[in-house]
Amino acid sequence: MKIQNRMRVSFPARSVNESFARTVIAAFAATVDPTVDELIDIKTAVSEAVTNAIVHGYREELGQVYIGASLYPDGRLVVRIRDTGCGIPDIKKAMEPLYTTCETGERAGLGFAVMQELMDKVQVRSTPGKGTTVTLEKRLKIKQ
Repeated sequence: MKIQNRMRVSFPARSVNESFARTVIAAFAATVDPTVDELIDIKTAVSEAVTNAIVHGYREELGQVYIGASLYPDGRLVVRIRDTGCGIPDIKKAMEPLYTTCETGERAGLGFAVMQELMDKVQVRSTPGKGTTVTLEKRLKIKQ
């Protein structure tokens, strides 16, 4: 299906930019007038993916986070969050609720579970040493 609209943005992998990512994706999705609940779900899922890239993908290094989003005429929103950090050696294990690589105890290990609960589809691709791409998909209700 042909893309109706799309956008791309990148920013330094700093925690302060998590709110920027939420705002950007909300502004982009708002062009098709989603419900408040849909918007909250999208913003939260994107925030979780960006946080994972910053905290787990880059750890103590400063890299870039890349977000690309596409809207389709059928109301489907596809968002890709990508980093070029350390990658995930075992995606299946990383997606288990309560699993975390954070050694400080500050993270609950629920990021992927939250994304899966809020979005229609979550796909993770990763190569150790090269980075991770999280693809989030949500079908928005199209208002007539």
